Amino acid sequence: MTGREQYAFGDFALDVAERRLSRSGTCLPLPPKTHDVLVTLVRRAGHLVTKRELLAQVWPESFVEEGILAVHVSGLRKALGNGQAGHQYIETVSGSGYRFVAAVTSNRSVAATARSPEIFELVGRGRAHLLTASLFELPKAVASFKAAIDLDSTYAPAHAGLALACCAQAELRAAPHAVAYGDAKAAALRALAMDDGCADAQVALGTVLFFSEWDWVGAQRSLTRALELNPQHTEAMLMYGRLLEAVGQLEQGLAMKQQALERDPLSPLVHLQIAQSYWNQRRYDESMDWANKALELDPRHLLARELLAGAYWRKGDFDRMFVEGIKQAEAYGGQSGALEQMRQVCADVRHAYQTGGGAAVVAFTIRQASQQPHGGPAIQIAVLSGEAGDLDTAFHHLGRAIDGRDPCLVHLAVAPQWDSLRGDPRFAHCLKRMGLTVVAIRDV
Repeated sequence: MTGREQYAFGDFALDVAERRLSRSGTCLPLPPKTHDVLVTLVRRAGHLVTKRELLAQVWPESFVEEGILAVHVSGLRKALGNGQAGHQYIETVSGSGYRFVAAVTSNRSVAATARSPEIFELVGRGRAHLLTASLFELPKAVASFKAAIDLDSTYAPAHAGLALACCAQAELRAAPHAVAYGDAKAAALRALAMDDGCADAQVALGTVLFFSEWDWVGAQRSLTRALELNPQHTEAMLMYGRLLEAVGQLEQGLAMKQQALERDPLSPLVHLQIAQSYWNQRRYDESMDWANKALELDPRHLLARELLAGAYWRKGDFDRMFVEGIKQAEAYGGQSGALEQMRQVCADVRHAYQTGGGAAVVAFTIRQASQQPHGGPAIQIAVLSGEAGDLDTAFHHLGRAIDGRDPCLVHLAVAPQWDSLRGDPRFAHCLKRMGLTVVAIRDV
């Protein structure tokens, strides 16, 4: 058999790559979306496919009424001769969706066994690099997934892995987030078109919907589907935990991440995400404990250092915050004078603290940020202005960050760096713009 995705049922043959349905060798033309509905149903033959799942698969970037499904299913039944001569292909499950009930044979398992072991090795290596959540490992992950795609462009997990790597590029600011998430979504949808049972692809799509599009319901749908396909999927557990926290379910989010810890107890990414959960709960000592556990696994972990520095900031321990700033610069390796520059900045911040306390540190940091191109990241200026008590400036820049759909805003409803703004009515308006609601923050 060829490596193409092909199915047979009754007198029919379906070639997915060629977008061709034939009966006894005669091609039966279908409208594009009708063909996509058929592919989705056949891939999950024998199982209920809900209307919501069909809409998400066939119209991933558009909002359409579910009534359109009845039109396409009716067209399919006519093309297949559903009900004629006793043949039954598509069953309607009242109020829920549809089920493809004919016996289906596929060449997909045969094609999979014919693949080179090197492809599986490359994808596994790429995923291992991603589980470090390290900026330094990310290029290696991208290279591994691209090499796998070069070997076999029809292997869905390779495209899904690349999609997850693009998501990591966006989160680690290694690429412009709009570009990276756009690439991730395209790669995830490509993987899903090849194999809608690819859990990695569902995780990648859910991540894009979560961080880039703020589609909380769509993200939950994709991540839930990923966990249905693979209940032990570490990244799915972590991302679902983060989503739960974003909508205010802090304890449930932590519990989901702790399940991921059982699956991957040596992953710096898992330890870092648990540290982030305690950060959002304002349990800073525990957050630091877990950030240090991530550093035990990877002493150069930049995000763990950043989280430690933030926790010291919230505790008012500026001396230790300065130390973490130096260590973070050292982790970069001092490239292009970055280490010396960071040391000088830390010395200046320390001087500001000694002469004027925390308020002077905030004022100095704002001045530093404003000297960056375009006046510095809007989200950073918003946080610092809030700390300084300049709420008008803070909300102006928070609005800029929302306009730019900064992915770092997904935890706006719960993250402690926004506590200075919570008492202002404008904060609820900002949350509403993102489709979020005000969350009651437990005083700890």
